[in-house]
Amino acid sequence: MSGVFLVDDHEIVRQGLAGVIQGQSDLTVVGEAASVHDALGRIAATQPDVAVLDVRLPDGNGIDLCRQLRQDFPRVRCLILTAYDDDDAMFAAVMAGAAGYLLKSVRAAELLEAIRGVAAGRRLLHPSAERTAMQRMRDAPGEDPRFGSLGLRERQILALIADGLTNRQIGERLGLAEKTVKNYVSGLLSKLGLDHRTQAAVFEIERGRRHEG
Repeated sequence: MSGVFLVDDHEIVRQGLAGVIQGQSDLTVVGEAASVHDALGRIAATQPDVAVLDVRLPDGNGIDLCRQLRQDFPRVRCLILTAYDDDDAMFAAVMAGAAGYLLKSVRAAELLEAIRGVAAGRRLLHPSAERTAMQRMRDAPGEDPRFGSLGLRERQILALIADGLTNRQIGERLGLAEKTVKNYVSGLLSKLGLDHRTQAAVFEIERGRRHEG
């Protein structure tokens, strides 16, 4: 059973989504929120498998919320569900580590399929979002935008991975539990679009060489 958390400032939208999801034998709604502030607290308490996030919220936006969730709770997968077909928003979602980006015009069956896919660990971003992100990364001068999506702690851990330290050694260096370090590593790999810590080490080493050059 996969737990789903809904974040949308319109109650009727949340009710509609909940009605679709609760009718499934393998999915259950574990919580709802109408704002970024409420979502952070309730997601911390419920630890869902998937968070379905609207982009526009009263006290922020779903993309920044996604970035925060990926940093604090790397196990929670984020699915952006919005009414706006916006290239900038799709690009930002990619860089924030979202696992999917769908429009609210999507059919119920497609939404359920997307939630199941995201819960299973797949990335379901629309191909145009991936193309836009890749093109911008190629065109952008200077810093790799993927590195810019990392929080301070994630950057510290990435540097120590590049130095060859294990999770246990990183934890000892930074005063963190080994499990906490493991969660941070999972989150930064997701944001960087990488599968293994060796790839992350290479990424950081090459990034350092570009700056030295």
